[in-house]
Amino acid sequence: MSTPHSSGHAPMRTPLGRVRGLGSAHSGTDHFFKQRVTGLANLILMIAFIAIVICLAGQGYAQTRATLGNPFVAVIILLTLLSVTTHMRIGMQVVIEDYVHTESMKVLLIVANTFFSIAVALAGAFAVLKISLGG
Repeated sequence: MSTPHSSGHAPMRTPLGRVRGLGSAHSGTDHFFKQRVTGLANLILMIAFIAIVICLAGQGYAQTRATLGNPFVAVIILLTLLSVTTHMRIGMQVVIEDYVHTESMKVLLIVANTFFSIAVALAGAFAVLKISLGG
């Protein structure tokens, strides 16, 4: 009895799938699930984030800095940054995979998207940590 891979032929994968080591069924389901989880987290976290911004409206610099120095507030903002940038990276990757047809350009844009998302998250986290830790 032969198996699908016993004929000596490589499994059918796109070049991008071979680079990642994933077939189409693996990344699509994973992206779908992560996109939904981060979307739900964004909904909850953005409500808290908007509440923080509303409370700070009209406050002076010292009061704003003190509020942002609160560990609970800092954690909410950091979690929001992590969730939003993860959601952004996954969403843009799906758009790139769907609409960019040249494999080399697709890989380049996915790498650039990943680096950009990480840079945004790190810059935001640095700012929040600097304020919250009194730097």
